[in-house]
Amino acid sequence: MRVGHERGFTLIELLVVMVILGITLGLVSLNALPSQKQAMQQDAQRIALLLQLARDEAIVRNRQIAFEAGSDSYRFLIRNDKQWTEAVQDDLLRARDFKHGPFTLMLDPQPNVPEEKLRIIFGREPVDKPFVLTMASSDGSSVAIRADGIGHFTVD
Repeated sequence: MRVGHERGFTLIELLVVMVILGITLGLVSLNALPSQKQAMQQDAQRIALLLQLARDEAIVRNRQIAFEAGSDSYRFLIRNDKQWTEAVQDDLLRARDFKHGPFTLMLDPQPNVPEEKLRIIFGREPVDKPFVLTMASSDGSSVAIRADGIGHFTVD
C-alpha cells in the first residue's frame, strides 16, 4: 500500500503571496492617484494653454480678451464696445472651476487697479507685458505660469 503525499500550498506560502499582492496593489494605487502638487501642475498647464489661446484670439478677433480668476474658478471675458461680456459661446474659453482648488492667486507685476478678482487682459497687439501668475495651495505648494510677452507660456 502506497502512502501518497497531498500536493498543495502551505499556509506560509499563501500568506507570502497575499503580502506581495497587498504591497503591489498599494504601490499601484499610490501612483494612480496624483499628488496635490501633480494636480496643481495639471491645472496650471491647462490654464497656460488657455491663456495662450486667449492671447491669440485677442489678436485674431481684434478685441481685448481678459482672464479673470478667483480662488475656486476662472473665466474669460471679451470686450465688446464699452463693456466686458463672458465668453459663453466659446467652448474653449468658457467659465470653469479649478479641478483641484481652491488656490491663492498672485500676479507679478501687481495690477494698478485693485479688484476683487485677478484679471489679465490681452490686447490686440502681438506683444504684451510679461507676467508671472503664481498658484498656491493651502498645503504650501505652488506653481508659476510665466508669460514672456510674445506668446510663450511656461509652467514652473
